[in-house]
Amino acid sequence: MGNFILYKEDIDRLNKVLAKLLASASATFVLLVHKDGNLLSHQGFTRAFDTTSLAALAAGSYAATRAIAQLIGESEFTVLFHKGKTDSIHISLVDEDTIMVLVFDDRTNQGMVRVESERASLEIRTILEDVRLNEFSDLETATGSKPKAS
Repeated sequence: MGNFILYKEDIDRLNKVLAKLLASASATFVLLVHKDGNLLSHQGFTRAFDTTSLAALAAGSYAATRAIAQLIGESEFTVLFHKGKTDSIHISLVDEDTIMVLVFDDRTNQGMVRVESERASLEIRTILEDVRLNEFSDLETATGSKPKAS
């Protein structure tokens, strides 16, 4: 899939899905992160968290867990879950380039978070597919020819 460009309209669409996820899962905040560690979007109350660092660390955690999965014969784990004393974190694969990081407290449970995250992931995948298709069309229009598949 590779890199892509998000415009304001794309971010607005993503933020709408993330805001709906926060409400339905009773979560504190959610980050949408490219696997390279770049923060794509976020919603919710992040207190004094450095969301940029959290995005990079979550991507690193996902990459490390993917390596562990491969060592035991799995291609990857699609969901990571960490439970703390008061807060928990749910990291899930949205598509091959994107992960979602959802932080929640004891007002909700892991099952609800998982169900609502899966629903949101479907919507996010649709938006990201639209972004990639639009980019492909824009490049084709600008160059007058179809770009080579990478």
